[in-house]
Amino acid sequence: MKILLTNDDGYSAPGIQVLYETLRSYHEIVMAAPDREKSAVGHGITLNEPIRIDKINLNGGGEGYAITGTPADCVKLGLFKLCTTPPDIVISGINPGSNTGVNINYSGTVGAAREAALNGLLSIAVSVKRGKIVDFQGMSRFIGNLVDKVCDYGLPTGTFLNINAPDISLDEVRGVKITRQASNNISKQFEKRVDPKDRSYYWYSSINQVNSEPDTDVNALSQNYISITPIQCDITDYKTMAGMEPFQLP
Repeated sequence: MKILLTNDDGYSAPGIQVLYETLRSYHEIVMAAPDREKSAVGHGITLNEPIRIDKINLNGGGEGYAITGTPADCVKLGLFKLCTTPPDIVISGINPGSNTGVNINYSGTVGAAREAALNGLLSIAVSVKRGKIVDFQGMSRFIGNLVDKVCDYGLPTGTFLNINAPDISLDEVRGVKITRQASNNISKQFEKRVDPKDRSYYWYSSINQVNSEPDTDVNALSQNYISITPIQCDITDYKTMAGMEPFQLP
């Protein structure tokens, strides 16, 4: 099958390079990824400056494209300028660091998969929790097996899969859980520092995501399971919409 491969860490990042090497033996791969790290840009696109594309040589043979834009830009250009025929699936990753809970909204990895789903294509976002072990090799093999299942099973239009693995060797993973997005927001804490000119500045602080609800992505990772969460692009609140008659003009 034909796969469009992208990420938010740049075309030279180890996660996408390992995934490319795993998939290229069995599939036609088009890699279209940022030319540098573009983490936490969400679903942003580039409007106020030109986007440039450079053809690159990939390890082990083959060519790809390094793009100056965002992950969502890479998907758009991949679909409408670089691919002569539509891909069967778009894969975004493998990201070093989990994309779970509210963090999904900030993630460039997830934004790329969402862009593909908005264009009616099957897509998955793939991440591994950052820790002592980040098993890109094991996760790439898992994705290689999962791709056929996703294409055979299909997904509703406008839905994609957000997949996260724990920070252990894949051989030690306890299994797979189908999960929902946790409500954790990791962006509440800041670390204050002072520069040499005595001016204050801030970094986001890292905190451990803990969620006791067993059906969430965060909890699945904490229990050493791979988490697969179906995400839909349509964020309309239909339940509230149905009760909003009082807001209508007389």
